[in-house]
Amino acid sequence: MRVAVVFFPARNREKLRNISMGLAHGIENQGHHVDLIDGEKEIGKKLTIYQYIAVGTESSGFSGKTPEKIAKFLSHAGSLIGKKCLAFVTKAMIGAQKGLLHLMKRMEHEGMYLTYSKIFESPEMAEIIGKNIHIDIK
Repeated sequence: MRVAVVFFPARNREKLRNISMGLAHGIENQGHHVDLIDGEKEIGKKLTIYQYIAVGTESSGFSGKTPEKIAKFLSHAGSLIGKKCLAFVTKAMIGAQKGLLHLMKRMEHEGMYLTYSKIFESPEMAEIIGKNIHIDIK
């Protein structure tokens, strides 16, 4: 199965990238083909060819707002209706839960079908989840 792990950095690109790489590595250990996509640098990338999509970002402070570039990217990423997906944010002192809810709403607005959501503390945690998450499209 083809899987995309798309991440949208706000402040700490390296932390989010490492967590995204951990998730991708874990999913690859299940035998799937995974592409890591930087949503900020790969504008216009189509996600239609992927059977499963993981989208991650950082929440911004107390309000938990997510970057506006996520909505723009997803609205131009091809047909996403009914695609099974995972939403994740990096752990923060405040606002992570709200940030995850904002991200989930953006994804559902595009017609994506959320099967899992998580706040990741580390790349190791993301890899463990990636190894164990059930992403079969049946």
